[in-house]
Amino acid sequence: MRRIPAADRAASLTGPHTFRQFVWLWNVVQRLQTPELHAQIARWLEDCWDRRRTRLLLMVFRNAGKSTLVGLFCAWLLMRNPDLRLLVVSAEHSLATRMTRNIRRIIERHPMVKKLLPGRLTSWAADHLTVDRGRDLRDPSVMARGIGANITGSRADVIICDDVEVPRNSDTPGKRAELRERLAELSFVLSPGGTMLYIGTPHHYHSIYADRPLPEYGEERPFLDGFERLVLPIFDERGASRWPERFSLEDIERIRSEVGPARFRSQMLLQPTPLHEVRLDPDRLRPYEEEIEVTEANRTLVLRIGGRRMVSASCWWDPAMGRPDGGDASVVAALFVDEEGHFYLHDIAYLEARPEGPEDDEASAMCRQVARFAAALEIPCITVETNGLGKFLPTLLRREIGRARAAISVREHVSSIAKDRRILDAFDPVLAARRLHAHRRVWRTPFVSEMREWRPGADCRDDGLDAVAGCLASEPVRLGTFPVRRGLDWRPGSRPQRARTDFRL
Repeated sequence: MRRIPAADRAASLTGPHTFRQFVWLWNVVQRLQTPELHAQIARWLEDCWDRRRTRLLLMVFRNAGKSTLVGLFCAWLLMRNPDLRLLVVSAEHSLATRMTRNIRRIIERHPMVKKLLPGRLTSWAADHLTVDRGRDLRDPSVMARGIGANITGSRADVIICDDVEVPRNSDTPGKRAELRERLAELSFVLSPGGTMLYIGTPHHYHSIYADRPLPEYGEERPFLDGFERLVLPIFDERGASRWPERFSLEDIERIRSEVGPARFRSQMLLQPTPLHEVRLDPDRLRPYEEEIEVTEANRTLVLRIGGRRMVSASCWWDPAMGRPDGGDASVVAALFVDEEGHFYLHDIAYLEARPEGPEDDEASAMCRQVARFAAALEIPCITVETNGLGKFLPTLLRREIGRARAAISVREHVSSIAKDRRILDAFDPVLAARRLHAHRRVWRTPFVSEMREWRPGADCRDDGLDAVAGCLASEPVRLGTFPVRRGLDWRPGSRPQRARTDFRL
């Protein structure tokens, strides 16, 4: 246990009050010791406040007492400036109220802040309280709200976001997007120059606490970009317990075995992790950035990606009339195969039915997008899944290809195998062999997040997975049996040959 020097103990009652002294005295009153972990957090919070760091993130493993420390920090701030307005926001109102009750209890019992107790406890409830202060302000000293509550019109000098991310509001893409929208609204509540402090642990791979952007979710920077971070997992830099008096190595291993490796990484090691097994691991994709290169020599076209010659291609369109962000998405994917049997997912497009004029229709507009997609990638053939909606689209697609003067043929395919089985059969071998390459632009689409969140039998988005599975499972187009531009084809063996005969017909 870390002991406060005698000089500091004397100063805690007579001189300037540091937050470390404030914590130490509270623990004395409660007959508790002050572990080094709590002293480290207290030093960081005080240092950030004194240096006027106004965007803070505190991540500490579960059951480390971080909410108690932050409650003490709030009481310490009010001791220094009773006119401050603090807003505590949590995933639910009951969670925020727990923090407010803790602050109220500290003010009532801590020797340094009992003077803040108002003469009349007219505003001293579980979810809001007002201390004895010199200014007459509309907002209470401390107020608790759930993230879904209406806080329009409120103002705060300090906002504490305590466990705003929980499994219930982060288990689907829609919920995670809504959480981010609501948290962004807090900027309108925070007074100019105010402080925002997040405390919590990650509950999803796409966590608000992630320290790097995730392009597959449309991020160009982390959600809490620019926040000063203190991240304290259960193990320190030497692999020892950060709080050995409470969490021995045996206790830590017991927790790991009880909660499982995924939850342990998330809640104790503070690593954003999918809490279910990732069946199609996108980390097994091999990214690349090179574009297609088409060269011509001796009336032969050669298509290369990153110096490797491609020998075949597949393009699969799984049509739908929904939007990419709701319902079934219409997805077209293009994949190439090199001479060594490596697969290159060069592009994937989530289409929207947007007519280009009053005389246009949604189906033709989507067929036009598919034709442009394939032509730009030198694709010789498009396979259209004709289950349901796709029955009438091949004819429209051929018409749009003809209008574009593209040398692309159209195949029709009826899928009779269950979608989950199609996806597993297509992806499992190439992912296991690390033979599936994907262009960097693919990470900027929903495809990678579909891989990470997909589970057989679960209600997950899989439109991009289905299109790529079609490319992987379809027979690659290798022979020159289709018309090509300029009479040339980049596929080996596609050049026409003339045979000499010695007979007459």
